[in-house]
Amino acid sequence: MTRSFPPIPAARPVIGEAEIAAVVRVLRSGRVVQGPEVAAFEEAFSELVAGRACVAVNSGTSALQLSLMALGIGPGDEVVVPSFSFAATANAVRLVGADPVFTDITPGTYCLDPLAASAVIGPRTAALMPVHLYGHPAPMDQLMELAARHGLAVLEDACQAHGATLHGRPVGSFGEAGCFSFYPTKNMHALEGGIISTGDPHLARILRLLRNQGMEQRYENEIVGANMRMTDVAAAVGREQLKQLPAWTEQRRANAKVLDSHIEGLSVPHEADGARHVYHQYTVRIPGGLRDSVQQDLARQGIGSTVYYPTPIHRLRPYQDQGRPSLPETDRAAAEVLSLPVHPTLGQAELERIAQAVSDAGRVG
Repeated sequence: MTRSFPPIPAARPVIGEAEIAAVVRVLRSGRVVQGPEVAAFEEAFSELVAGRACVAVNSGTSALQLSLMALGIGPGDEVVVPSFSFAATANAVRLVGADPVFTDITPGTYCLDPLAASAVIGPRTAALMPVHLYGHPAPMDQLMELAARHGLAVLEDACQAHGATLHGRPVGSFGEAGCFSFYPTKNMHALEGGIISTGDPHLARILRLLRNQGMEQRYENEIVGANMRMTDVAAAVGREQLKQLPAWTEQRRANAKVLDSHIEGLSVPHEADGARHVYHQYTVRIPGGLRDSVQQDLARQGIGSTVYYPTPIHRLRPYQDQGRPSLPETDRAAAEVLSLPVHPTLGQAELERIAQAVSDAGRVG
């Protein structure tokens, strides 16, 4: 008789009683859009990014787009981005009228390769947009040096990396701006939302204008802006989630160590020297064209897994007009990566079950 186990989802967003009570409190207050909860959330999140100013918006994608707008990047400009990322990274560049220039990744960390980035910088390059993919910090020391050498802005896509650090410095505190997402599957969420961190007071003010129709005072529009405000409902959820983020991060890291020690025969995630990985995803590599069959085998056992990302951005339909750059590490990763459950609600038995199942499936495949 085959033993039946409860399914293990790839992600398990947490919405507890504290979040529910916070939402009810805001709804009863009547202040539901960009009010005191948003201001309090911005102030609290600032502690996670070395005290930088924070500007809350309605999504991580909006955070990227508004940051590019505030930096004055638009038609005629190029922004260097990794192709191995979610499409929003490049979409934000296109939405402001600039052109993404796709480059390769470092295979161990899946983050932007500084040497590959250096090779594509040209006269139209205005910025670098490294992605702290899966929760691992990009090599910001090298990328900041590269940007300084060429006079480029740096916009960090930290949408997957809340609390990650490099040599003790938090992501979102290196470049001109850092962008975070609060989508429900992230390490912390706000139902939906985003935030921008910056050390430049002038840039922070421009961002606040851009998110709110170009005005600080009602009907006193200073610039052309958009409606990308965060609701107080979202901010209230975000405040409660932020309180729990340190414990959740430590649990994710502990879960990753369990998986590391139990998975056999597969390449487990790498943590670079000086980096603190926060494991938004726990991503293994399954070579030899076996990844999809392993994923199917896990699904039959009730274990969720996801491929981030099966198609690099430069191969997606909206970006095929830019040709086909040679990005061998990107293509290899897209064919081999598989992200396993690592969320903080997992127990020891579930982690061991995941590790055993993926090890067995990899051997059989």
